[in-house]
Amino acid sequence: MKKNVMIIGAGGVAHVAAHKAAMNNDVLGDICIASRTQAKCDAIIESVTRKGHLKDSAGRLYSAQLDALDIPATVKLINETKTEIVINLGSAFINMSVLEACIETGAAYIDTAIHEDPDKVCEEPPWYANYEWKRKERCDEKGVTAILGAGFDPGVVNAYCALAVKRYFDKIDTIDILDVNAGSHGKYFSTNFDPEINFREFVKVWTWIDQEWKEYPTHSVKREYDFPIVGKQPIYLNGHDELHSLSKNIDANSIRFWMGFGDHYINVFTVLRTLGFLSHLPVTLTTGQEVVPLKVVKALLPDPMTLAPGYTGNTCIGTFVKGWMEGEKREVLIYQVSDHKQCYEEVESQGISYTAGVPPIAAAMLIANGVWDVKKMVNVEELDPEPFIEILDQIGLPTEVKEIKPDSKHSFDGTVRSLEKELSESTATVTVSAANPMIAVSPCKPKHSKDKADSGKEKKSHKKKDE
Repeated sequence: MKKNVMIIGAGGVAHVAAHKAAMNNDVLGDICIASRTQAKCDAIIESVTRKGHLKDSAGRLYSAQLDALDIPATVKLINETKTEIVINLGSAFINMSVLEACIETGAAYIDTAIHEDPDKVCEEPPWYANYEWKRKERCDEKGVTAILGAGFDPGVVNAYCALAVKRYFDKIDTIDILDVNAGSHGKYFSTNFDPEINFREFVKVWTWIDQEWKEYPTHSVKREYDFPIVGKQPIYLNGHDELHSLSKNIDANSIRFWMGFGDHYINVFTVLRTLGFLSHLPVTLTTGQEVVPLKVVKALLPDPMTLAPGYTGNTCIGTFVKGWMEGEKREVLIYQVSDHKQCYEEVESQGISYTAGVPPIAAAMLIANGVWDVKKMVNVEELDPEPFIEILDQIGLPTEVKEIKPDSKHSFDGTVRSLEKELSESTATVTVSAANPMIAVSPCKPKHSKDKADSGKEKKSHKKKDE
């Protein structure tokens, strides 16, 4: 049994995690929020306190100033606070430093995204092998529990893959992870999480097809899918963290990731990238000053935490699996829908941060009670998914399971055709006005009622639906 949690980071995801940790502090014990800017930690604590979310009033909820790249300082803080579970929700650049501190102190480690080197983008796959998995043997030797990628994607979608293996399939052919945000924040342009990390993801597309890595240009392979609740949405083949562990741990011919992008986002992204504003490498100005274009763009864009008030619409993230069960073809969509407005009403957050911030608390609770305290390094799909999904059902992220008739209109075809064919069907067209730039932003009309297609037979076990 482990007690006392340290949340490293003070952004939108850490904000949600702090609320959820406080709501479950009878299990998790004392909660320390640590970041370079302690005032941001204190602002989170003020929000938690104002909402009355500290379940056990005798438990401590406090802040600390920390530069998590400083390993000795992190070790010292872990020891001083008697922390036994560290939840790393800071920038992906600090992962290895925090992990090293956990290995030294014996504290359990949880993160929600893969490590990144500030000077490198979209490295050769599999990404986990470049950094995290190199520490796997040391974690195993010291009995340190390290759970990698325990957000939503990666994280919950990995658990959905494990659930598919455990419950729904004898053999899997393809896995397609689908992620759409059908919400509207009312800004001309903004990313829903750290712009620097967001843009770095889309330099190139690495995907797992026919059991090998293949590379495609960004936003070159487009599909449209009729999602539960949010309806038809455009999605694009994309590279993403979870592919780099699922390709190792799940036996499937192809594992792909698809993310929703509107034409306006693609237009802005393409212009910024073409002009060089998304470069992570420094440039020298005529004044002699050196700047990193991507960091300039980040400084100019809205802070994702400011998007929450007034955000409307829903997110829908799920795992579409095709394969066979007892010799018969089978297709299953395992998914979760969150409402931006409801997220804000509960924890003063938008839905993207909510879906990423709740899962690491569920993972921490499973470490605290011993179920996931495995004393080695693992990715989420290597663990029993059902206790994880059960806690998520209870603390804000209920899972739905929909049986899909194979090869029907509700099926999803992620087969990638020739690049020439894909490019001919992936053009984004945007109408703009110099007088009123907001004309370029397509109006979002999220569905708030279920289609007839969603009214299938429900079962209590993960709210299963047939379609």
